[in-house]
Amino acid sequence: MSNGESKAKASSAFHIIAGLGSGATSAVLLQPADLLKTRVQQSQASGLGQALRNILNGPRPVRSLWRGVTPSVLRTGCGSALYFGMLNQMRQYAAQLPQVKVVANASQSGSSSALPKLGNVANLTTGAMARVAAGLVVNPITVLKVRYESTHYSYTSMAGAARDIFAKEGLRGFFAGFGATAVRDAPYAGLYVLIYEQAKIKLGALSAARSEASSLAPVSMSSSATTNFLSGVIAATSATTLTNPFDAIKTRLQIAPGKYGNMFKAASMMLRHEGVKSMFSGLSMRIGRKALSSAFTWTVYEELIRRAERVLV
Repeated sequence: MSNGESKAKASSAFHIIAGLGSGATSAVLLQPADLLKTRVQQSQASGLGQALRNILNGPRPVRSLWRGVTPSVLRTGCGSALYFGMLNQMRQYAAQLPQVKVVANASQSGSSSALPKLGNVANLTTGAMARVAAGLVVNPITVLKVRYESTHYSYTSMAGAARDIFAKEGLRGFFAGFGATAVRDAPYAGLYVLIYEQAKIKLGALSAARSEASSLAPVSMSSSATTNFLSGVIAATSATTLTNPFDAIKTRLQIAPGKYGNMFKAASMMLRHEGVKSMFSGLSMRIGRKALSSAFTWTVYEELIRRAERVLV
């Protein structure tokens, strides 16, 4: 085995480890926001303020805010590990294709990223494909998480929830809402990577201009992290707003698949009985969580990869 092959394997493994660590940490910190989003989306009758009051007025309010944190950590941690691992492989493969535009290798260009910088189409495509593939693998955990968080069920343990779903719906029950999830996640992830990379270019240029004016190094570790974090907030806010209707539909399907059937029937029922507003229920919570989660996860991930690349060189 050559040194190049050894390094490639170590690098690929580290992408997975970095994704796991950053995703799991983000899930723990932001679980209250995710819980409130589920409570708001489960029924149009429950607003954010009411959902929060119901939790705070109940027994053990602090513990209740972190209800479902275990499946959140499993889903987000494993999902991030799979996503970043596959995204890295896809981007590395795409960068070698003659028909794919490669802007530059970030580690050689003073960029805030240690990853290959591809064109817009490649960023959109690789982001979408990696997210859908990862989403399929972790969808059973997502179903368990959403139902455990919802007040429509009285599950007392994750094992009990899994047994009940399997007994009533079989294996198919663990993939409820995947169609809506894929329709939501593919454009979200693709748009996120595209907007994220574009934002890094713009913010990086602004940071470099300021650094030159103040005679500082063009890209320090702190300025790099700041650029990545702000780019993550911008990308997540934009992509989340555009894809929220699919998230609202997905939540209804995962909570009550028997009632809503499929994503088209669910959308029709929601629009007919609750109006367009139902498609954007939980948007503020989702933006808050996604903006912080994505920005935090990508910033930690990119910094870990930057440090790893320096060690491996």
